[in-house]
Amino acid sequence: MVLRLGEIVQALGGELHGSPDRTIARLAPLSDATDDALSFLSHPRYRQQLAVSGAGCVIVAPALADEARARGDCIVADDPYHYYARVTQLWKRRTRQQFPAGIHPSAVVDAEAVIHPSATIGPLCVVERGASVGAGTVLRSRVTLGEDCSIGARCLVHAGAVIGADGFGFAPHEGAWEKIEQLGAVRIGNDVEIGANTCIDRGALQDTVIEDGVKLDNLIQIGHNVHIGAHTAMAGCAGVAGSATIGAHCTVGGGAIILGHLTLVDHVHVSASTVVMRSILKPGQYTGVFPVDDNAAWEKNAASLRQLHALRDRVRALERTSKNS
Repeated sequence: MVLRLGEIVQALGGELHGSPDRTIARLAPLSDATDDALSFLSHPRYRQQLAVSGAGCVIVAPALADEARARGDCIVADDPYHYYARVTQLWKRRTRQQFPAGIHPSAVVDAEAVIHPSATIGPLCVVERGASVGAGTVLRSRVTLGEDCSIGARCLVHAGAVIGADGFGFAPHEGAWEKIEQLGAVRIGNDVEIGANTCIDRGALQDTVIEDGVKLDNLIQIGHNVHIGAHTAMAGCAGVAGSATIGAHCTVGGGAIILGHLTLVDHVHVSASTVVMRSILKPGQYTGVFPVDDNAAWEKNAASLRQLHALRDRVRALERTSKNS
């Protein structure tokens, strides 16, 4: 399939400099693009790639328009990365079969579940009693939606995700564990995307809540009674323990851990592999990663870290002695 530049600009807007009849056969990064490809430049730090790229057309911001025109055809857009995202959507609509609405014959859907007629329930999915799936939502293969859990409109849930398994709740008693039945559910808003094999546990008493526009990557664990605010995004292998509250427009890097019963306000950004051990009540970027090192040096540094508390007390004692002398 090919698209003409004129078709792209007609569909998505932007300012075209060049021939509207130039055909684009693929999308590619600047470094690998050839004259049949459309590429983009989203950050000025990569501007040196612009002049040498073989791309037939490049999407650029207004600040780079002159440089882009000097090398050939370009589309000028206020936010090139966002424009590129919309191009990928247009490309997929034109090149790939869309998910047909309806329930795949191999899916198991309880008679008391509510499935919107425009929703898609893929192969081998399970939708349990009282669950609901909103308009235009797609459950890919092997998704499980537990009893009484709900998914809003236009959501995409990738293969193997489990929504509404029991939360991890047990009461210790006489050396054994007594199960605490998880009586809540999971409520997912509109325009949410959930990655493959991600698990979102049902609440113990109240519901686990995922608000509108949240994006969850693959292999994420969301514990019971967690509340994630609108348009927050979390990268793969992150984990959120029970009853944590994460605000809106937050980001959580891959492999990061947020302990239970903590609160993160809106616009908090947690770096990859960080362990959040206290509530964060001020927006900003937060990082807690011990740098990688060769093992011998790491062991020495780790041993020193274990002594920091004692060293702090010694320093305070010396400061008191100094003030009294």
